[in-house]
This record gives sequence, C-alpha cells and structure tokens, in this order.
Amino acid sequence: MIESHAPAPPGAPPSWTGPARLPVRPGTGRFLVLVCVFVCAACGLVYELELVAFASYLMGDSVTQASVVLSVMVFAMGIGSLGAKRLRWHAAAGFGAVESALALVGGCSAMALYAVFAWTGGWGGAWAEGPRCLLVAFSLAIGLLIGAEVPLLMELIQRIRRQDAGGAVADLFAADYVGALVGGLAFPFLLLPFLGQLTGALLTGTVNVLAGGALVLGLFRRDLTRRARWTLLLVGLTVLGVLASAAALADDFERAARHAVYGKDVRVAVQTGVQEVVLTGGTDGRPLDLFLDGRLRVGGRDERRYHEALVHPALSGAPDARVLILGGGDGLAAREVLRHRRVRRVDVVELDPGLLRLARHDPGLAATNRHAYADPRVHVTTADALGWLRGAPAGAYDVVIADLPDPGITASAKLYSQEFYGLTRRVLAPHGRLVVHAGPVTTRPRVFWTVAVTLRSAGFATAPYRVVGHDSGFAAGPDRSTGVTRAPHDWGFLLASPGRTAPPLRLGPDRLRTLTQTGLTADGEAAERTRIGGLPASTLVHPRY
Repeated sequence: MIESHAPAPPGAPPSWTGPARLPVRPGTGRFLVLVCVFVCAACGLVYELELVAFASYLMGDSVTQASVVLSVMVFAMGIGSLGAKRLRWHAAAGFGAVESALALVGGCSAMALYAVFAWTGGWGGAWAEGPRCLLVAFSLAIGLLIGAEVPLLMELIQRIRRQDAGGAVADLFAADYVGALVGGLAFPFLLLPFLGQLTGALLTGTVNVLAGGALVLGLFRRDLTRRARWTLLLVGLTVLGVLASAAALADDFERAARHAVYGKDVRVAVQTGVQEVVLTGGTDGRPLDLFLDGRLRVGGRDERRYHEALVHPALSGAPDARVLILGGGDGLAAREVLRHRRVRRVDVVELDPGLLRLARHDPGLAATNRHAYADPRVHVTTADALGWLRGAPAGAYDVVIADLPDPGITASAKLYSQEFYGLTRRVLAPHGRLVVHAGPVTTRPRVFWTVAVTLRSAGFATAPYRVVGHDSGFAAGPDRSTGVTRAPHDWGFLLASPGRTAPPLRLGPDRLRTLTQTGLTADGEAAERTRIGGLPASTLVHPRY
C-alpha cells in the first residue's frame, strides 16, 4: 500500500526536464498509471496477508506474531520511501527494477519460508529461531520495496501532466486503497482456498511483474535508454521464468515438504476453507494421526487415552441421556459417548464441514471412530460453537463435552471465555456436567488454571485432572516453533458442574482400556499440585491466554 508522500519543497528543481513522450494521449497514460497503482496495491496487500498467514501457521496463531509482521513491514515501507528518493531522477527504470524485485521476493516468500520450516525447523540450537528470523527478514524486504514505489509512482504520474501535489496524492491514494480492498478480499476468498499459499503467492508475483513491466516498457519506454530497456526486459523475463518454474514444481515441493514435516505416511492433505487437515497412517494396521493446521489433534498411540479421559468421567454417575459435543468433528469423542447405553441423543457442533466429511468417509478415520456418525442417535450441526450456543434451548443437555483446540490459539480464545462458559451453563440441566480440555498441565499450568478460574467466574465448580501421554514432537498449543521439552507430555481436563460443589472424579462400572479409578484419582491429585492462585478470568474483550 502507498504511504504519504511529501511533495518537493517550493523552489526545488523538478526531477524531469519535460513532459513524458508517451505512445498514448496524456489522459490515457494517466489512467494506465492509476491502473498500475491499483494492481500493485492489491499485490502488496496479498504479500502482507500471506506473511501474516504464515506467521500463524508456521510459528503459532498469535496476535503478537501478526503484529510483529505488520509493524516491521510498515516501518520498512517508510524507510523504502526515503531510500527511493535517489531514484526519482530515473523514475521509470527505478520503478521497473523495484517491481521485478518485489515480484521475486514476494512471490517466492511462501515457498522459501515453508522450505526452511520443513527441512530445518527441527535443527534446534542457534537455528531454533531461524524460521521466525526469516519471516521478519521477508517482512522487512517486502516493506522496503513496497515503500519504494511511492516516490517513483508520484514522479511518473507528474511526468505525464503536472498537477498540484494534493490532487496527485488524492488520485494515487484512491487507486491504492481500492486495490488494497481487492487484494484483501482476493486472498482469503480466492487465492487461499483455490490455489493455496504457495501458488497464490507465485501468481501474485507474476501479476506484479507483468503490471510493472507493462507500465515501464510500454508507456515510458521512450524515457529509457536502449540498454535500460533490454536490461529490464531480461530481468522481468528471468523473474517470470523463476516464478513459472516454481509454480510448476509447487505440488511436488509441497508433497516433499509435507513429508519432511509429517513423515512419509501422509494419506490425506486438504485445505477445507477452515483449516488444513492432514491424515497420516490409519490403514494396514498403522496408527492414525490427525493434524489440524500443523498441530497434532489426534495421535494414534494416545488417542484412546485422551478420549476416554475426556468423556467417561463426565458421563459416569450422572444423567447422560442428552449429550452435547462442542468440536470433536473427528467423531472420536462421539465414539466414546456411544459406549454408554443410556445415551439417547448426541448433538455434535463442529465448525469444519471438511473434517466431518473425512470422519464419515475416510476409511482410516471412520474406522477409528467406529463409524460414529452412522449411529441414528448422533446429530451433526456445522456451526461456530459460540454462535450456536446463543440460540440453543436452555437446560437441554445433561452433559456437555468441550473437545476444542488448545487455549492460547487466537481463533479459539473465545471458546475458553467467561461468556462462552456462561452460555454453556445455560444449556445444561440443573445437575448437568461440563468437561473441558484445557491444554497441558505440566508445561502450561498458568493457561490451565486460567481456564479453571474462568469456569468459576461463570458459576461452575471444577475438579482438575490430567492424563499422561507420549511426546509426539508436534506442538498442540499455540506455538509450533517451541523446541522439544523434557517435561512429560500430558492433557489437562476440568470436570465442572453448576454451583459451588465440585463433581467427584469417578468412573462407572464399565471397564476402560486406558483409564482406571485409581489412576484417575492420582491424576486429579497430580493436577491439583500445580495450582496457581490469583489469576484473572478470561473474557471476550480481554483474553488471558
């Protein structure tokens, strides 16, 4: 996007010696410059959004990550504007060079970041922050080049017809902001769902270099020497060749990078529109792993341990005829609920229809959930859990199971808020129970006990417990770049009921494969020993995770 450009002070010599010699009428030439401004602004915003998306996907879904990328880029745009003042005497050649560099750097940034993350992200040591440093470097470079467009475009439009600075800035800003709108809408609704981040960035770079080259070599070619024209043409064609080659190899590159991240047993990798879903294993006796946006959601070696601990303490010793599962689109929580014969109805509220389709039809995932969605007692709604709860009938459920992503991920922070738990309490029957997956206790106790405080602020009494599992090497929480920890891997849960009396941690008579009453009691005591007091509750307007 274009930032403010101060005109030359009164009395300063102009950077041109006469009107530009254009192959078209001045009015047409001015329109073409504004069209180029529009296209460049759209491309620039796509580069910004692509870097923010990669910051969320590769390094963690965090407001801090996005803020760092955007602030570095805006700072660099100001520096780029100052640096480009030296090119104003050669505005056409300078603008052509800047657009070629911007197309190459911005177009290849997604592929380069993914390559570094996939093949070097696990090196640790001095390179532990390598992907994050490279992300900042790309933000800085792209910002410098976008900022360099500003004085050069001002010079070009003034070369066609001299105009007061205020009028020229107004025209440029109008084209710039409209282009930013188009780029901002194109990224989430067209480029990301239909092309993905890699091909989308490469296509944006292609459009960028074509627009810049067409303007300079077509409209302002008479301002260039013969050598400059051929140099810009060869550079532009080289950039196009690099981008086209990268696009042709994008699918093979993505498969190789995905294997480097997830292993060579990847069976399914789809971008659903809500998230990236990756399935590995699940056939021929191999354990099934489910990754959502790069975070391990279901680990084949431990999924039964997790889901038995999530479901059965809540359903044991309490009315359980009507059960609500928030999240849990993989069907594994529903599988455990259906083991209780007294259950008459199970409602599943899942945001991602693509994950639901896989849970129904993928042979590995459907076998793992024992075809839970084929049971007539299960009813599925595709909706955001918070919005759905606002319209749900009061007192409709005996048990609510919150099988949601870890707290601390920006997109899911609202699902661990006081308002969310207040709505959940409203849909519970008077003696109902709520169980919440609240992230790891050992490595993130502050987050876990913040969830407990938030539940209490919504009128629940809680009983904490945890179960220990294998360390997969994949982050489930907000920061994917966190190195391997020596702390034991666990899942923390909070069993809650309305009122002031915490529900007891006990199991029913049914024998489970991974969970016993003795183990559950010990796990409750182990979680209790990590308690942190004095924490504030998390709300929608002031998230604490």
